[in-house]
Amino acid sequence: MPKMEKSFKITNRRYLGSKTKLLSFIHETIEKESLEFDSVLDLFAGTGAVADSFNDGAHKVIVNDILECNRCVYNTFFGKQNINEVNLLKLINEYNSIEIKEDNYFSNNYSDTFFSENNCKKIGYVRDNIDHLFKERKINEREKDYLITSLLYAMDHIANTVGHYDAFRRGGDLSKDLILLPLDASSSVTNKNNEIYKEDSNELVKRIRCDLVYIDPPYNSRQYCDSYHLLENVASWNKPKVYGVARKMDRTGLKSKYCENSAPRVFDKLIKDLNCKYIIVSYNNMGLKGAGRSQAKISDVDIIRSLEQKGKVTIYETEFNQFTTGKTNVEDHKERLFVCKVGVFDKPKNIEISEFAKSPLNYTGGKFKLLSELIKRFPDEEGTFVDLFGGGFNVGVNAKNHKVVYNDLSEQTTRLIKLFYKYNTNEIVNKLEELIKKYGLSDSEKNGYEYYGCNSSNGLGQFNKKPFAKLRNDYNLAKKSIEKDFMLLLLTIYSFNNQIRFNSNGLYNLPVGKRDFNSSTRKNVKIFSEKIKTKDVLFYSKNFQDISYQQFEKPFFYCDPPYLLGDASYNENGGWDESKETALLLYLKTISNNGIKFALSNVIEHKGRINNLLLNWALENKFNIIYLNKNYSNSNYQIKDKNQKTVEVLITNF
Repeated sequence: MPKMEKSFKITNRRYLGSKTKLLSFIHETIEKESLEFDSVLDLFAGTGAVADSFNDGAHKVIVNDILECNRCVYNTFFGKQNINEVNLLKLINEYNSIEIKEDNYFSNNYSDTFFSENNCKKIGYVRDNIDHLFKERKINEREKDYLITSLLYAMDHIANTVGHYDAFRRGGDLSKDLILLPLDASSSVTNKNNEIYKEDSNELVKRIRCDLVYIDPPYNSRQYCDSYHLLENVASWNKPKVYGVARKMDRTGLKSKYCENSAPRVFDKLIKDLNCKYIIVSYNNMGLKGAGRSQAKISDVDIIRSLEQKGKVTIYETEFNQFTTGKTNVEDHKERLFVCKVGVFDKPKNIEISEFAKSPLNYTGGKFKLLSELIKRFPDEEGTFVDLFGGGFNVGVNAKNHKVVYNDLSEQTTRLIKLFYKYNTNEIVNKLEELIKKYGLSDSEKNGYEYYGCNSSNGLGQFNKKPFAKLRNDYNLAKKSIEKDFMLLLLTIYSFNNQIRFNSNGLYNLPVGKRDFNSSTRKNVKIFSEKIKTKDVLFYSKNFQDISYQQFEKPFFYCDPPYLLGDASYNENGGWDESKETALLLYLKTISNNGIKFALSNVIEHKGRINNLLLNWALENKFNIIYLNKNYSNSNYQIKDKNQKTVEVLITNF
């Protein structure tokens, strides 16, 4: 091939999250883990740098990305077709020397923004000419992608940006000339076994197998199709209408779910569908650091929990200065590799209470402390777990089942639980902190108790009394909205005993409590939020009798209703009585007669009273009565003798 002074390598590109500087760390980690493999899948390939580091002829390389501008790069460097490098160099020289006077699609839309008017005319001409040559069969598909890639790299080299195309620099330097260069796509490497895809990663993994899968998904809310819309436009060359200051096209079909709040669930599904020997996941430690849009969508807990279902997980970490959008400067930034050896397990893990997520909603009679006793008694078969009286959702969120139904007659409570399912953990925490600041509530996690003239023993109630009352009043006056739901969540965190209670008019009426959004509550919010996103949850706010077992696949019903013998806050305002208890028992008998398994949590005896209705029903139908060791005396402040007997049971039909 004729020599030029310079050429473009696959790594000569500015790209968010590029792993070029991490290649040695990745290969050192593979060597430490003694991973042996013949094929590599770079699932979210981006620049293709990681895939290229394995493209040595000894490995089959499978590369994938949803963007056409990246697919062009992959076909150039990993493609199977032969290319005429002499002819390509001739064309590149012609493109570099040509002067274009006529306007075209690109100059009409982008002149003097990311590029000068002259460069825009040249870009539009070159791109049109590449398509013309391909249509006339003067170049093959790989040669076409080669020329497009040279054009994209040349554009990226002089673009009036900070490395992406969300915006251009006003008054920036537009004086640089567009210079295409040949590409360092070595002909000595055999690419005949390589495979190139431009597909949704979650769909692709369902039908291919590979020894080693490298996963480097988007980390935050910044969509790559937004950052590289201009390059995608040039690569696709459909000449769409563009709009806005940055001249963006419609990118609806290019949005990644890994940039959205559903990312943990989408990631978990991806890992489940992988067919491979080894999995390596790259992810950084941004977490709650940096600007809101830069914060990680998937937590360490999410990643480890998903990978541990596939095999043994080892974590490696290195310091790494990432390429960002320029708005985030984070100290102690680290990149991690989560290495999973599929099918290798140290030993089976018994369910311990430390593994359970605790609901941030404190319900009287909540089952968090009983979870290990309950869950080990639930059926092992996979199906739909129906939490008929969901409440704080301690049981449903920790059930083994992936498909879970949450139902609670309280619409307010249902909307609260939905917050944790719908919104990213970071967004929840950020929104709560925003409201804390707005109302002037205490933040002991940040400032400590002395800052507010309080101590841990007496609590923060005195300081928070007025701002809490303001928050409560605003909540009660507000119309139904997501904002109101977050206000309710904050009220429960700062309220007396962290509970939820409404009066007969539907107004929240609990007084302020002693605690605030402290480290313990933050931990519960984070873990619960992460846990619920691993489930496929359906939400209802209906009377239990309106929930039909026939609408669910292989349902198992768990019931934790208000107790006939209880007087908790949720049982006020026309609460649970014998008629409702009778209706529930009839409901459970009916689903049992139809072959559906159920488990009913209840209290047989409390403060010297016996629930004979429940006891006789269980005995007559020969259901199992399992006595559990639990006492709710500390949840009722009217009890003088806190040691009065309360007998908690689990009644099952299996």
